[in-house]
Amino acid sequence: MQIEDSEILEKFNNPQTQELGFKLLLNKYQQKIYWHIRRIVIEHEDADDVVQDVFIKVWKNLASFRQDSQLYTWLYRIATNESITFLNKKKTKFNSSFEELSEKLSESLNDDNYFTGDQIQKKLQKALLILPEKQRLVFNMKYYDDLKFQEISDILGTSVGALKASYHLAVKKIEQFLLASD
Repeated sequence: MQIEDSEILEKFNNPQTQELGFKLLLNKYQQKIYWHIRRIVIEHEDADDVVQDVFIKVWKNLASFRQDSQLYTWLYRIATNESITFLNKKKTKFNSSFEELSEKLSESLNDDNYFTGDQIQKKLQKALLILPEKQRLVFNMKYYDDLKFQEISDILGTSVGALKASYHLAVKKIEQFLLASD
């Protein structure tokens, strides 16, 4: 049986059950957050680092969560922001553009022992890496996480119309990439 977010928050906000509340939150969301981050930063080790940063931030700020959005929306927003911050630091560290970083990540997919997808999945991942950052985020959240456009809007702070346009453009670019790479 899946535990409700309200119960997780109630346990977390009680000093006697705070650790249990956080463990319940981890059990419910850690894997979803990992895969969300992994699709953004690509490499397993990087994803692990970002997940750790996300849950440290969640631990520090969960008591002040105002519940004006759903808990998973709040978690995805933190995970998305931390992932983007991580990629921006990586770009700065390697003094490279987003396109150059995407190319490096695409090459690293071939050597990734943790990537267990077949050739079709690998092609899709490479196609995603040609997308601009925002389109990739929107596509990942819609396609992999099966989020509604309103939920993505809450996470990214972008209008639903703009998100639909980004998703449509992303799908077109992915189709073109896949057709060209046959």
